[in-house]
Amino acid sequence: MATGQLFSRTTQALFYNYKQLPVQRMLDFDFLCGRETPSVAGIINPGSEGFQKLFFGQEEIAIPVHAAIEAACAAHPTADVFINFASFRSAAASSMAALKQPTIKVVAIIAEGVPELDTKQLIAYACANNKVLIGPATVGGIQAGAFKIGDTAGTIDNIIHCKLYRPGSVGFVSKSGGMSNEMYNTVARVTDGIYEGIAIGGDVFPGSTLSDHILRFNNIPQIKMMVVLGELGGRDEYSLVEALKQGKVNKPVVAWVSGTCARLFKSEVQFGHAGAKSGGEMESAQAKNQALIDAGAIVPTSFEALESAIKETFEKLVEEGKVSPIKEVTPPQIPEDLNSAIKSGKVRAPTHIISTISDDRGDEPCYAGVPMSSIIEQGYGVGDVISLLWFKRSLPRYCTKFIEICIMLCADHGPCVSGAHNTIVTARAGKDLVSSLVSGLLTIGPRFGGAIDDAARYFKDACDRNLTPYEFVEGMKKKGIRVPGIGHRIKSRDNRDKRVELLQKFARSNFPTVKYMEYAVQVESYTLSKANNLVLNVDGAIGSLFLDLLAGSGMFTKQEIDEIVQIGYLNGLFVLARSIGLIGHTFDQKRLKQPLYRHPWEDVLYTK
Repeated sequence: MATGQLFSRTTQALFYNYKQLPVQRMLDFDFLCGRETPSVAGIINPGSEGFQKLFFGQEEIAIPVHAAIEAACAAHPTADVFINFASFRSAAASSMAALKQPTIKVVAIIAEGVPELDTKQLIAYACANNKVLIGPATVGGIQAGAFKIGDTAGTIDNIIHCKLYRPGSVGFVSKSGGMSNEMYNTVARVTDGIYEGIAIGGDVFPGSTLSDHILRFNNIPQIKMMVVLGELGGRDEYSLVEALKQGKVNKPVVAWVSGTCARLFKSEVQFGHAGAKSGGEMESAQAKNQALIDAGAIVPTSFEALESAIKETFEKLVEEGKVSPIKEVTPPQIPEDLNSAIKSGKVRAPTHIISTISDDRGDEPCYAGVPMSSIIEQGYGVGDVISLLWFKRSLPRYCTKFIEICIMLCADHGPCVSGAHNTIVTARAGKDLVSSLVSGLLTIGPRFGGAIDDAARYFKDACDRNLTPYEFVEGMKKKGIRVPGIGHRIKSRDNRDKRVELLQKFARSNFPTVKYMEYAVQVESYTLSKANNLVLNVDGAIGSLFLDLLAGSGMFTKQEIDEIVQIGYLNGLFVLARSIGLIGHTFDQKRLKQPLYRHPWEDVLYTK
């Protein structure tokens, strides 16, 4: 593997299994380092395509999203790093697919727990094809001032504190990602900083070893010294011992193997990583540290002394003139995300939507402050839910029952009315459910089902002003306005609408007062003296009775009642109810496999 530098300021990666935070952190690091192009060329989300919006400094950019690894590699031939955030269940298969792409040179596997057999196969393929595998169970790696993998080095504040926005002179390699962050800080305190850092991962079989990267660092001229942090368990450190003994490394190596405390335990102890478990004396931290000393590495007496060892080694290189002073640069300010700025109290931003009827931010949704569990446990019905979402209060049971009766009675009125006809024609044209439903709903208006609000509005005004039925009807006639809620094409004095009778019967038995309904009945008596079909229709019955519901319940002010009628609440009942029937007609036509509808010629009057 030896070769040399893996990354540069132009390196680009493909990110597998999109995670917003690590991708945004990579882009923020790019901006911090003054890169001209983002390091993430594309995102791979199996089964998804399109673009993902993210920030590159102050600018919002769109990163392409691909459904397959092959498609992403073809679209971004210069991207040679594959960052795999797949779970341990699919990480091996996706990593192998990436390794087989000619454009991919480095694969980083973040997941822990990848089956060891799968890992061995990945290692064998990578070695045979001269590719680099970092991980599994890794946080990744970083080249200071150039490129970083995912969450490597943590937050922007930590990156700035560790001076990772510009290259130093130290190459660092560790098994632990968490300890890497700590060591980046340590190295920055006592040297000119990190040039490249790699966390090989804590699994038993890492894709690349400590010695692989040390030998690679040895070939990078900008790296003047190396720091290694190993751990008990396994024998990876001995490959580094052999490399040192054979003279393959000609730069200072400061090393420490963690886990010396293991001897304090009476039984064998499994530390954090899968590989951090001593399998014998040779795998103990003490044995490894001694072997490194014998091979010529600089090994302190304890982890606490590691910082001093690094400092002394670096200062010696400076004295020998092997390290040139690095010019410090001031990194640009990374714009803070709005959400975090709001959370920290730094800014305030106006909201774009106001909602008073529901809230989904807690453990369960609430309708007008009533938790979903309470709605179910207390046996609420559809009428109760409508009262919460439409009126923002729990209405008495007779009110919610009336709402439910209105919905049931208005759900459908056969296939011949305009709304059902439109829906049937649309469904037979092969359109989907929503299109068929909407085509029927669009016919609702002053001439079809949309007169409930107008009926309530005019009946209320006339009743409140104590107009006689004669004064009301004749006044409307003089204005050229038909009385809403009066008149039917089929129903008449001798063929009353059963729905109206049912509504009136329920109201007389349950409502505290039916003042507006009685007024509507008086108006009907007058209009029937003019024509046999000028009966109170279902729109007029619902409109007048809803006024009685609002006024009689004692739960609404006069201003609220006027607002409800003005906004169009009552027509909402018809829209909601008739949607049930229109959906039914759509399903009926689909089930019957009815062909495209064409109106017969003989039913059309062709005229000049």
